[in-house]
Amino acid sequence: MTVDSAVHPSRENGLRAVIENDEPALGVLDDLYSPEMVEIYGEMGFDFVWQDLEHAGPAPTDAASLAHLLRAADAADTELLVRIPEPDPATVHKVLDTGVRNVFISHVESAADVERAVKAARFTYDGDPGGRGFANPRASRWGGAEEYVETEDREIMVGVTIEEPAAVDDIEGILAVPELDFVFVGPLDLAVAMGHPGEVAHPDVQEAVDRVVEAAREADVTIGGLGFGENDVEEKIADGYRILHVGSTTGAAREALESWPAAFGSR
Repeated sequence: MTVDSAVHPSRENGLRAVIENDEPALGVLDDLYSPEMVEIYGEMGFDFVWQDLEHAGPAPTDAASLAHLLRAADAADTELLVRIPEPDPATVHKVLDTGVRNVFISHVESAADVERAVKAARFTYDGDPGGRGFANPRASRWGGAEEYVETEDREIMVGVTIEEPAAVDDIEGILAVPELDFVFVGPLDLAVAMGHPGEVAHPDVQEAVDRVVEAAREADVTIGGLGFGENDVEEKIADGYRILHVGSTTGAAREALESWPAAFGSR
């Protein structure tokens, strides 16, 4: 007996559905990498939970840890958005085979880097054979999923972080890469790479960010990025952003609880 994707919505990409409906998708960075927090955010109604495997958390190739996080996402009807450190096709394969549907790649510098990563995620790519290997992993329900190839190529979303000056310089070429689903603007790392660490408001950094956003709008490629508070999120939605990080687990805990020791200790 095969598994019908119409019966099992976990094979469908809820984040893609939100974006294709031209609605903003809001999510939280779970920097504790906790299945329980993934469930909580899903129950709260967030469209995605960001798992940043570049800076912390399990290795991108740790399929067992990713599977626990994915089960929590499926249970709470949300999506994982997984960032990996570099455009390495083998890592792209491993993450997607685990069942991740939304992946974005850091430290790309050129259209060639981006095409290599995007092609690695597809069985067929721009009318030609893709670079994704065929196996019977969790993504295929261990070989039981009906129309596995067609469903994966339709539902998977692949994006890249624009955080290197070289990527800004080649942004038009990057945006022209076939089947690139989104660009995620990374002002924090871009500021470091431009010699202004911690200064996301520096004019040179803002000029680079504005160039990327304007080019993405013109190319009709979905824009993602960081939200720095409610007003900033609203402004970015108005500016065309459709994938927005609005906070983190540890940031929310600190904001909510940091005054408690002094407040309760004084009683």
